[in-house]
Amino acid sequence: MAEPIINYPQIILSGTDPDLPDAPLQGYEKYSDFQEIARGMKAILHSCWDSVLGRTIAIKRLLPEYATDAYERRRFLREARVTAQLQHPNTVPVYEIGKDDDDSLYFTMKRLTGENFFKILQRLSWGDAITERRFSLDVQIELIIQACQALAYAHLHGIIHRDIKPENIWLGEFGEVVVLDWGVAKVWGTPNDGRIPDAQIADEAAKHELAMSGERALRTLTMDGQRPGTPLYMSPEQVRERPLDERTDIFSMGVLIYEMLAFREPFRGRTVNETFQRILHFPLNPPSEAAPDRRIPESLDQIVLKAVSKKREDRFESMLEMIDHLRLARLDVLREGDQVHTPKA
Repeated sequence: MAEPIINYPQIILSGTDPDLPDAPLQGYEKYSDFQEIARGMKAILHSCWDSVLGRTIAIKRLLPEYATDAYERRRFLREARVTAQLQHPNTVPVYEIGKDDDDSLYFTMKRLTGENFFKILQRLSWGDAITERRFSLDVQIELIIQACQALAYAHLHGIIHRDIKPENIWLGEFGEVVVLDWGVAKVWGTPNDGRIPDAQIADEAAKHELAMSGERALRTLTMDGQRPGTPLYMSPEQVRERPLDERTDIFSMGVLIYEMLAFREPFRGRTVNETFQRILHFPLNPPSEAAPDRRIPESLDQIVLKAVSKKREDRFESMLEMIDHLRLARLDVLREGDQVHTPKA
């Protein structure tokens, strides 16, 4: 974040002191002052004012044209519930799920301020002096460790993210690190315990998935022929559409760390198919060879190469193991005086 914080939202008396009306607003009717933040193909994200709690929050809504689409509704609800159930300091709190005036699904959550990690990496690659001071290498490693903590927590709860990339790591104005966008997360969880009536499970595919989840059956929510995730960060098993476990997130995180160190994606090809071939077959050199003028420590080279091993059994066994190695690498960086630098033009 190259600029100092200005005009930061203030807590005001009109949001704290008014008494509740005799009939407090409920559901979607209590939200007002919508300001668009981002728009995707299937959903839109706004900030809005919660008149009951007296605060600005974020609200994500499924677009009206998908209001009756069973597949999109199921996927949207899964994103909301996965995010809500992962109650961790490095995930975003979810407040409510409901239907808006168009009968489309929505969920509300904490309104984040700050920016995503990709924007930070962009400015570092440009040699922005303010960003370099705020985000030295040891700070970047600490941010990555916090993101890995969220993933470790998710993995222990039966969730694989499947779309780890710099854009999905959010950095707040006060050091917060939040892993975003669980929309393509894979849930294997535990068998249905009876709390979900069969009538609420929309289709036979969903019933089958719940029945098989106790056996860790790794089926997906995506349609045939689609791969959830972003090609540049996919693991070999994602490319091959093979069963996944938490080591696919370890691979993606290794790709992200490589990009953080070398300012380039390790497997980028001219096309998606060429990128996939590189992921499957391209022998990767360590980031220190891709960016020799940055003086990248050997310990970070080793972490990256282990994380992006073609065979998942050669990667870290868990995200917690990877975190341990990142902590040791951060100590190396601190001892060496954070020598990694951005080359000047």
